[in-house]
Amino acid sequence: GFVQHTLGFPLQSSVTDKVYGGSFLYHQEPNLILCGLVVGLDYENPYINPYQEFQRWKTHPAIKPHFEGGACIQYGARVLNEGGYHSLPKLTFPGGMLLGCSAGFLNAVKIKGSHCALKSGIVAAESVYEALTSGENAEEKTVATMGEVDPEEGPKEITEYANAMEKSWVYDELKEVRNCHDAFSKWGVGGGLLYTGIAAHITKGKEPWTLSSPVGSNSDGLKTDAKATKPAKEFEPIDYPAPDGVLTFDLLTNLQRSGTYHEDDQPSHLKIKPDVASVPESISLQVYAAPESRFCPAAVYEYVDEKLVINAQNCIHCKCCSIKMPHEYIQWTVPEGGGGPQYQVM
Repeated sequence: GFVQHTLGFPLQSSVTDKVYGGSFLYHQEPNLILCGLVVGLDYENPYINPYQEFQRWKTHPAIKPHFEGGACIQYGARVLNEGGYHSLPKLTFPGGMLLGCSAGFLNAVKIKGSHCALKSGIVAAESVYEALTSGENAEEKTVATMGEVDPEEGPKEITEYANAMEKSWVYDELKEVRNCHDAFSKWGVGGGLLYTGIAAHITKGKEPWTLSSPVGSNSDGLKTDAKATKPAKEFEPIDYPAPDGVLTFDLLTNLQRSGTYHEDDQPSHLKIKPDVASVPESISLQVYAAPESRFCPAAVYEYVDEKLVINAQNCIHCKCCSIKMPHEYIQWTVPEGGGGPQYQVM
């Protein structure tokens, strides 16, 4: 079916705009359209509202006709860990390992990661099998043979998985485009596109330099998306158009389409870290004009009489708050009873 990816409206209005992101729109049988807007969380303007930018995107003359005569049946949101080669974590720990998008094997330039996820699964299976069957009489000691877990055997860390992944084409592919996101952050959409074209088709990642992210750094030298946000006084508030209820919708109406549900009497799974408990009212609201009330795609965070209110029952588990919050003041924990969004067609 029809496949469309876009840059430009509404996130970038000139070639020097540095907001990273774009849209996708896919036709799917029998009569479905899957669409969305991806916004890099290293944006600087605290007044940007990704949800409202998505609503604006649907009004573009090249986009709007796709939705005529249709009805919105589901809504959701999720953070993508697309840091790529520079952001890959330690892949193994005793008793487990990180695979696929959990590890960050997403090629943002190709806008795909399933091929890397499949490869990591294959490598993981081969590494585990080799670890379990190597050594004297190893096969006779496996759970499949003995029918039980040996209580004297502790959890193993299969470090060979990480070594094998580093030698695989997954790392080669991610290394080719390792500088592309930072090129957008450094030079804007125009310079980013030019650099990405050269890196992906000419140098193939063999350029003898590494671009460092120009945003999100402070005195401790660590660069995070939370630190990329600049004070609100450096920007003007954005006046987003009112929803029409047909093509564009208010957030709470769309939130119902996510099917999210949490037991009303359970403790909040979104906890303010004790060491930064004063940040919401004293820094987030006063310095950054409460960006969490805009970047959250589920209206979880709001300020009432200058006091933070956390509507944890609204949460759709996107994990954005644990990344973009000023001073990262939220600790995201697992809710009780498997609560959360109930996606059916996403």
